[in-house]
Amino acid sequence: QDTWKVASVKETTKLVSETDSRSSLIPLFNHPDAVFRTVDYYEPDILHLCDSVTDQHGILETCKDLIHLQEGVKKRFPEVRIMRTIPIAQTGMADRVHSIELGRIFEPVSDYFLTDTLLVDSEQPESSFVGITGQTCDWDTAKQLVESSHIPVILAGGISPDNVSDGIRHVRPAGVDSCTGTNALDPEGKPIRFKKDAEKVKRFVEAVLDT
Repeated sequence: QDTWKVASVKETTKLVSETDSRSSLIPLFNHPDAVFRTVDYYEPDILHLCDSVTDQHGILETCKDLIHLQEGVKKRFPEVRIMRTIPIAQTGMADRVHSIELGRIFEPVSDYFLTDTLLVDSEQPESSFVGITGQTCDWDTAKQLVESSHIPVILAGGISPDNVSDGIRHVRPAGVDSCTGTNALDPEGKPIRFKKDAEKVKRFVEAVLDT
């Protein structure tokens, strides 16, 4: 069964392709055949890969396989841009060597970097992948990544309408991204995955434009 084929996602990428905007697809898997099949079917403008490529012990051996994966995507789908998440620890727990080294490793096979927060003392919300923590990454490390990279770097990781201006001024990224910080909240005050708060999004955009 083709349960991985989601009609609403396919329709969304199609609609976006008819505008001046760009679609981005995040597969929470990294087997080459599965990724190639997914890109071929959904035809996104950007493939966003956010695997955990480092831990408290250093850079993982799986980086080699992921580099080969990105090389394969570029060969088969030259029109698709690749965004690679670079994990950065929370403020006060930064390991700049790992993050900057990861940038050097992945830059030849990436078109964009996106920073996101690596939780050091607990599991990531999505096992083996980085993101949706709601926690801010170390902006000094993010700034160093921006300054050392030859490709655009998007600042993400705990970005909200309340801190996006400060993040832009400090890091000077090519762009910003917000997930948890602009999501709607449930009755207990916790962010709801995949559900945006339109007012928060409006405030976020206004803050960016005013910075």
